[in-house]
Amino acid sequence: MKKLKLDELGRLSVDQFKEAEKIPVCIVLDNVRSLHNVGSAFRTADAFCIEKIYLTGITGTPPNREIHKTALGATESVDWEYAEKPEVAVQQLKEKGYSIIVIEQTTASIPLQKFTPAKNEKLCLVFGNEINGVSDAVIELADHALEIPQSGTKHSLNISVCLGIVIWDVYQKLRLV
Repeated sequence: MKKLKLDELGRLSVDQFKEAEKIPVCIVLDNVRSLHNVGSAFRTADAFCIEKIYLTGITGTPPNREIHKTALGATESVDWEYAEKPEVAVQQLKEKGYSIIVIEQTTASIPLQKFTPAKNEKLCLVFGNEINGVSDAVIELADHALEIPQSGTKHSLNISVCLGIVIWDVYQKLRLV
C-alpha cells in the first residue's frame, strides 16, 4: 500500500466540475455563524457533487479568508447564492419542486437511516444555526425532518460533522436508488 499523490487522484478541474452531473440536492445554511462551518459545507458539497448552496441570513459569503481556509477552493467550483431570509430561499426551492428536509430534532423527525428519498426526487437539505438550529419559519415549510441518532449527553453535532454525515448518507441512497 502507498499513499496516492495528488496527480494520481483523478480530480476534476473546476471547469470539469461545473460541467459534471450533480446529484439533485442543494443545501441551505440557515443563519450559520461559523465561517469554518460555511467553508466545510462548500468542501463537502464539492466532494459529493451537490447542485448548489444557499447562504442565508447572517451566514458569511465568499470571498472570505476564513471560508476559503476550510473550503480549499470549493467556493470556486460549487454554485452558491445568498438570500437574506432563509424562508424565502426555501419557499422558492419548494416552488421549484424540491422536497424541503430540515436537519433538526422535531416532534416529527425520523432517524436518518430510515429516510429513503424517492427516485428522481430533488432534495433541499437545511442546516441551522449553531445555537438555535433551523428557524421556525423554515421548519413550517419543511416536508420532512431528519435527525442523526445519538447516544451521548450532548445530542447535537457540529454543523460540519452533521452535514458530512447527512450528505454522505443521501449521496449513497441516491446513487443506489
